[in-house]
Parts: sequence; structure tokens; C-alpha cells
Amino acid sequence: MSHSAALRERARSMPKPVKIGLWLLFGVFLFALPLLNIPLITTPGADFGGVLFTVATYVLVALGLNIVVGYAGLLDLGYVGFYAVGAYTVGVLGSQHASWPWLWAVPIAIVAALISGILLGAPTLRVRGDYLAIVTLGFGEIVRLTLVNSQWLGGAQGISNIPRPPGAELFDVPSIDWSGGAPVVDLDNTTTFLKFGITDQIPYYWLALAVILLVVLFDHLVKSSRVGRAWEATREDEDAAELMGVPTFRFKLLAFALGACIGGLSGALFAGKSGFISPDSFQLLLSILFIAAVVVGGQGNRWGVILGAIVVSYFPERFREFADFRVLVFGLALMLLAIFRPQGLIPPRRTVRAKKADERLDALEEGQARV
Repeated sequence: MSHSAALRERARSMPKPVKIGLWLLFGVFLFALPLLNIPLITTPGADFGGVLFTVATYVLVALGLNIVVGYAGLLDLGYVGFYAVGAYTVGVLGSQHASWPWLWAVPIAIVAALISGILLGAPTLRVRGDYLAIVTLGFGEIVRLTLVNSQWLGGAQGISNIPRPPGAELFDVPSIDWSGGAPVVDLDNTTTFLKFGITDQIPYYWLALAVILLVVLFDHLVKSSRVGRAWEATREDEDAAELMGVPTFRFKLLAFALGACIGGLSGALFAGKSGFISPDSFQLLLSILFIAAVVVGGQGNRWGVILGAIVVSYFPERFREFADFRVLVFGLALMLLAIFRPQGLIPPRRTVRAKKADERLDALEEGQARV
């Protein structure tokens, strides 16, 4: 047994209260991360709280896209369209044509993204593979071009003065200062809990992190249900699943709709934090980065896609001082990962088992050929 396998087995054998306690400690660490200012993790060239919020939105999007790509096996290259629908719904209802509070507009944004997912999926999910990828790619561009050319949606100028999440200035939380070499509590640099302002981005990260925890719980429940098993059967062999009585089209449409909901929710968070959105905020490059996060992390594994989203969104910001080369180095790293570890950083267990089974089968066939 390898060292990593031994560690996993040891973790599984821990008592349940110990596991819960470790998860709670990890959650506290995640919420405290922007205040700790750990030297090797903080981003010198950018606001660390803002970077963490960006990472959180990527994680949320990757979780939604993983339902479509990882669970149902549908290649969606236009996921940024759902992200834009959620953001623009909040912008239209909160600033452009009404004055709704952000909290009221978010459920409508989720429903709007759900409807757009159904409208896209109903006529297109009967095609497969590359054809589906081309259709979804076109959807993302159609959404962007509609935003550019529709003055009702703000046109190329975008929408400003978008309302922010409701807050309450409860108490101040100090941060940690490492400038002296040792950690010291800095009472002059504090963050007001649940104050969603302009200068301090940390409360937005806390809000996004709380939403991620809820989405992860929802993802676990759905993946472990009959719906998750139907998605897995559809992904592995759609024809065989239909012969076994699985209504594959219905479950593929459900995956598209649920993924669109999470994408719209992430877009609503982005709009509430930035206060301004425009068509330039939803370029095709975002769709490529979203799908890269899922593939790099390990499609079908929720923890893998979370790690992939962190890699895709955090490292370019962490090495911003190498602005002329960071994108080149990042692209080369993705290429090397695709070559030497195509299954992703943390592939699903089924992928690992299938690879080991293929290796054993190849060894047996090679042995028989030699005999």
C-alpha cells in the first residue's frame, strides 16, 4: 500500500466526532485566512481579500460546471452565459430598471439562469460530443453580443450602481501583521463583520464562502441520490442507460438546469461585489478558464474541481509581479498537466480504479503474449 493510500485509510478510520472537529477547524481557518496574512500565501500585488473572493467565485462556478461536465458528461463551453445572466438580472432589477435590494434580486437571478439553462438544453441536448460543445460555445457568444447591442441592458457601457448585499456593522475583527517577522495582532487594520462596502473585500469573501459550503452540501446530497446514479450511467454509456430504462434526456436537462442555477448565483455574487458590470466582464476566455478548472482538478470529483478552480484563479494573481510571463508560464503548466496527468489533480475514485484495471489487463495480455 502506498503512503497516500495509507493516509486515506487512516483518515477514513477516524471516529466521526474527530472528523467533524477537523472539518470545523478547517472551516474556521478558511474564514480566518484573509486576516492571517500568511506571507507565502498573500498576494503582494493585489488586495488579498479581493483575490480570495475571485477564487471563491471560480470555485462556485466550477462546482456548477462539474455537475454538467463531470457528473452528466456534457461538454459545455458557454457556461459564462449563465454567469452573465445571473449578474445582469441583479443589475437590471437593482439599478437599470428597478431598485430592488440585492437579496431580493438573487432568487430571481437564479430562476432566470434556470430558465436559460432549460431553454438552451431542451433543443440542443439531443446532440452529443463536439456538436454540443459548438452549440454551447455559440450560446455564450450570443449572450455577450446581446448584452453589447441591447440598450435596455445597458449596452457596451454596462450597468453601474448595482446594490450590494445587506450588511450589519456588528464588530471589528483585527488582522495579523507579519512585517516584524513574527505574527502580531494589528488593531489598526481591522475588518468590520458583515459590512459590505467598497474598500474592504473580506466580507464578500466570507459571504461567498458560506454560499460554497451550502452548494457543497447540496452537491453531496444530489450526487449520492438516484439522480447522481442516473447521471453516472448516462455519462458512461448513454445508449446502455436508455436500454436500462433511464430517461437520459430528462436527467441531462436537469444537470444543465442545476448547473445554470449555480452559475447564475455566482454571477449574482460578482455583481453585488463589483457594483458595475459590462459585457467585457463575460468574455469567452472566462468559459475556457471555467472548463480548465474542472478538467485540471479532475472532472467528476467535487474536491478536485475546487482545487482546480483555486489553481486557475489564484496562481496568476499570486505571481502578478511577473506580469509579462505569468500567463505564458501558466499556460505551459496546464499543457504539462494535460500531458502527464490527463485525469486531473484529484481524479474520481472510479477513474483511478479503471486505470488500475486497465494496467492489470495490459500486464496480463503482455504476459500471455510472451508465453
